[in-house]
Amino acid sequence: MSTHRIWQGINTKIIALSTIILLLAVSPAFSHCDSEDGPIIPAIRTALDNGEITPLLKWLAADDEAEIKDLFARVRALRTQSDEAKEIADQLFIETFIRVHRASEGAPFTGIKGAGTMPPIFAELDNALESGSVDALADKVANEVRENIVKRFDHAKELSKHQDDTVEAGREFVEAYVTYMHFVEGLHNFLASAAEGHHTPADAGH
Repeated sequence: MSTHRIWQGINTKIIALSTIILLLAVSPAFSHCDSEDGPIIPAIRTALDNGEITPLLKWLAADDEAEIKDLFARVRALRTQSDEAKEIADQLFIETFIRVHRASEGAPFTGIKGAGTMPPIFAELDNALESGSVDALADKVANEVRENIVKRFDHAKELSKHQDDTVEAGREFVEAYVTYMHFVEGLHNFLASAAEGHHTPADAGH
């Protein structure tokens, strides 16, 4: 295998690893699909206005389509009665749709998040898709991953020099050692799992 291909493989792993690091840093629920400025809710509002539900179905499990299609039809009828009915019906549909979507991914529904509350990393990931290039984001995240690994390594390395001086110094080293090992182990396990096509908890939410 050529050196170029080896580095390509390494860079691909770094990009995947880097992305999961940032996702793990944002929030336990990986909130994205339940945000007003995420990819789903604006699409829901458009569908409610134009009556075209098909573009929404990709966000649902096949078993959930019938329930949502039935609710969509009823909401479309209700929202014609008055502005107040439209507002209430739309909110009901949005909350039900997001709840069903998140349940299909094994994630809890904790309410709709307002615009501007979505973690910035998700906007950057969406923007990269829209621009057609992920290079700048990949470089940024890869650098952050490297810095995190090096920081933990350097800390453990420095403390290892005095690990046998006192019990307290030894315990401080062990804490740094365990932190360093588990951090890199977690990244390695994620990459190994992704390579085998297995889902991790981070894959379950957005």
